Amino acid sequence: MVADADGKTSPVISLVAGGIAGGVESACTYPFEFAKTRVQLYGHEGIRNPFRVVAKVAREEGIRALYKGCSTMIVGSIGKDAVRFVAFDSIRSLFEDPATHRSSTAQSIASGMLTGVVASTAVVTPSERIKTALIDDARTARRFRSPAHCVAVLWREQGPLRALYSGYATTTLKQVGTTGFRLGSYAALKDWERARGVPVDGAAASFANGALAGTLTTLATQPFDTVKTKAQQARAVRTAECVRAILAEDGVRGFWRGTVMRLGRTVMAGGILFTANEQALKLLKAVFG
Repeated sequence: MVADADGKTSPVISLVAGGIAGGVESACTYPFEFAKTRVQLYGHEGIRNPFRVVAKVAREEGIRALYKGCSTMIVGSIGKDAVRFVAFDSIRSLFEDPATHRSSTAQSIASGMLTGVVASTAVVTPSERIKTALIDDARTARRFRSPAHCVAVLWREQGPLRALYSGYATTTLKQVGTTGFRLGSYAALKDWERARGVPVDGAAASFANGALAGTLTTLATQPFDTVKTKAQQARAVRTAECVRAILAEDGVRGFWRGTVMRLGRTVMAGGILFTANEQALKLLKAVFG
């Protein structure tokens, strides 16, 4: 993800490593993403502990229900993180010091924000839209037989733009914040540690830095995620309608609905994502040079 201290990472290696990291992270943490999405669509229903939400769904609907929409998210995450990591490296290289290959914190965050726009447009909004529609449909009409069938039905009923890009504005705002905070803070943490002689290449350091970056990201971007989820349910809903509904149901604090659920995923996800990416980079560089 971040170029080595003594050189640059090949875009192809960065692309492959990012895709591997995204797939591993999504497969490991999807039940928490499912729980967060359920809470944002239907409320807490008296349960705020993410483990209890997961247990309740598994008990009442079966283990398979926890992975509804998982294949869509894994495919989307492979594409998203492949695009995101290689785009971030490419954009950040425009700002970095050519001698040290380091950027300021502000430059790292700006690079991450620009990367968020690219990722949202290319991959994130369509995959999130289908994932959310599948989770919503599993609780309501149960019309969709598969991700491909979901796309076909929504395309026919709502047209291609609304089928794949409902919630684009809020998803992009979330991605700008998420990618800016997560990649920017992670890069800044590594640069800060390198400058003080702290080892940064081990799995433990990658996991800790990634978990901290994930926590900061979640707290800062949760309102965008909540509105985005509401806007991407199976039926066509406008963003303004979603904002009014959240305010009417829970007031301003409703925009942070599902924060605990999302933290349960993103703290682990941040650690897993960056650790998997760093280890995949090492393996790919050892194999391909």
